[in-house]
Amino acid sequence: MITFITGTVYAFGADYVILDNNGIGYYISFMHPEVLSLSQKITIFTYQHFREDGQLLYGFLDNAELELFKNLISVKGLGPKTAQGMLGSCRYQDLIKAIELGDVAFLKRMPSVGSKTAQQIILDLKGKLVEDEKNAPIVNDELKEALEGLKALGYKAFEINNISGQLKKMDRMSADEYLKAGLKLLIANKGV
Repeated sequence: MITFITGTVYAFGADYVILDNNGIGYYISFMHPEVLSLSQKITIFTYQHFREDGQLLYGFLDNAELELFKNLISVKGLGPKTAQGMLGSCRYQDLIKAIELGDVAFLKRMPSVGSKTAQQIILDLKGKLVEDEKNAPIVNDELKEALEGLKALGYKAFEINNISGQLKKMDRMSADEYLKAGLKLLIANKGV
């Protein structure tokens, strides 16, 4: 299984990229042409899909997007092309939010997703895309206290999970400083 490819962008279009890796050109279905430029060196995370008529590589910006793709294709009746189209038409954080909130209208705006498929996505994935708080590693007590504070302020688990990784990478701070930094990140996410 090919899990990622690092190479130079040889050519790209609206829904694909050809990566040159040591003289071998890999054709990858890729929905983010806005991040590409010719001759650019890039790592693309991939999912190798086998069909009767051949193999396809689906590409993603990072491992989190790849994991969401894998979850989407586990939904009954949802194929890789539709799943990638969904990820190409919105940020993956927005897609997770829609699933967690049961927002059928948002999901129906995705390409090739009807009402029945949207409901099936919610049924199969709601509650499975956010980190299990009991298993999420907390770096220190101050950070843990700040995350609890954000929850007490009314922020949802998926919103807090979206920023917790960034907070964990920051230098150790007091709980109040973590809380302020977390609020800034949450506000910035809502503004985008």
